[in-house]
Amino acid sequence: MRTSSNPAFRNLPATAGGYATFDRQSGSFPAAPAEAEADRRPMTIDDVVTKTGTLLAILVATGAVTWASGQYWLALPAALIGFVLAMVVIFKKTINPPLIMIYAAAQGVFVGGISGVFNERFDGIVIQAVIGTAGVFGGMLVVYKTGAIRVTPKLTKWIIGALIGVVALMFVNLLGALIGGGDGLGLREPTPLGIGFSLLVIGVAAFSFLLDFDAADQAIRGGAPAKFAWYIAFGLTVTLVWLYLEILRLLSYFRE
Repeated sequence: MRTSSNPAFRNLPATAGGYATFDRQSGSFPAAPAEAEADRRPMTIDDVVTKTGTLLAILVATGAVTWASGQYWLALPAALIGFVLAMVVIFKKTINPPLIMIYAAAQGVFVGGISGVFNERFDGIVIQAVIGTAGVFGGMLVVYKTGAIRVTPKLTKWIIGALIGVVALMFVNLLGALIGGGDGLGLREPTPLGIGFSLLVIGVAAFSFLLDFDAADQAIRGGAPAKFAWYIAFGLTVTLVWLYLEILRLLSYFRE
């Protein structure tokens, strides 16, 4: 059974049987956690779509309010709150839909603030980033559904390795900026190096969708309880926000 590069999906209750409690031998999920006893209906694609749509609606709503109010300074505290909530959701052993929705609200404030700042400097850039994000997401969904690129164990290892490498480079770049000033390794500047790195990050985020789609597909086929759809929706939201912010950054390089 393959695993996802998205840490949210790896946190589904696990047993020795495999990913997200999926038993390789029986092809089914064992008993759900205690809090899911009232909802033992198997998860469907409609559950994933509905829950993901709910989180994105919350994110867009809080983002729009933040942008319209001009309170862009809220982006930083919202980012910190969102990070803490994400860690709680990822490492918590139970599924907590209200907590996941609060995370989406915090991320909306963060995204709204950042988007407002970028759009004031580069008019129209947010619409372009939204279109770009939707295009990448839709494209990767078509690629996955048509089987143009099959999610194999080898591909999974490559993507996870690339993800770890990108995060490590970001950390080193940030550390260098804090210690030596400037932009550290120069990975976040409107230069050929910065543009190349941004394209690399977008590529890793895009391919991460393949693993996320596959994780959702495997969970549905394995008969995961419907409540697990909140985890899937959370993971997809994390990747979508990451992709959007990176596309926003890349577009800004060409406006400098």
